[in-house]
Amino acid sequence: MPTKADILLVRSLGDKKGRAEHGLFMVEGPKLVSEALISTLRVRRVFVAREYAEEFAMACRAGSHSTDSVQGIVEEVSRKDLERMSGLRTPQGVLALVEIPRHAMPAPENLRMRLSLALDDIQDPGNLGTILRTADWFGIGDVFCSPATADCFNSKAVQASMGAVLRVRVHYTALPDLLVRYAGLPVYGALLDGENIYDTDLTPHGIIVVGNEGSGISPAVAAAVTRKLFIPPYANAGCTSESLNVAAATSIICYEFRRP
Repeated sequence: MPTKADILLVRSLGDKKGRAEHGLFMVEGPKLVSEALISTLRVRRVFVAREYAEEFAMACRAGSHSTDSVQGIVEEVSRKDLERMSGLRTPQGVLALVEIPRHAMPAPENLRMRLSLALDDIQDPGNLGTILRTADWFGIGDVFCSPATADCFNSKAVQASMGAVLRVRVHYTALPDLLVRYAGLPVYGALLDGENIYDTDLTPHGIIVVGNEGSGISPAVAAAVTRKLFIPPYANAGCTSESLNVAAATSIICYEFRRP
């Protein structure tokens, strides 16, 4: 049975301040917890509702490890206690406490032949999580976030990332300074006055910058962009939406960079 202190600890991770204080974030659901257990990150504790214990064991086996391999950190709890701890409206039967990783900034020479993303003040955790999922899908290992970008360990971002936050290296840093540090790399920015992305020769390496949902890329970051890109609306669509969702736009851009 979890103690009152256990429940308070888990509940505190719903807040950025609590996550920073304890150095932990929460992962929920059999699939994501199973992925956390086989990731390079350290899982401190796992709480599983008794009636979901068998489903969790099956997810563990599907992830090529057994519950025996995590013995000592798994604790069965009542459904009521799990509901008290969960950050979801509908708890998924199991949650884990995972240590927040501290990734070193990559050396400039290590990014020379890689594609990376830079997120300039993305506010919505759901958008952030979806972008991380996209980065993971397209083999983008490093995502650089401005300090004002949403916290990638927010429960909504974690769920939207579908486990990508466990694999993609996320760095929070001042983007203008970052782009100076990596001077010489192509810096692509999604801007309204950019070139048609479908007619542009794209390099297999560089930094792709996407901006805030409402105001786009900030002037200080835009000044470092060396190639401006624009996703045009479909020519025969007539009256269209004013703009694309930032996560959808990022997916299209990443596809164009990876397209054979």
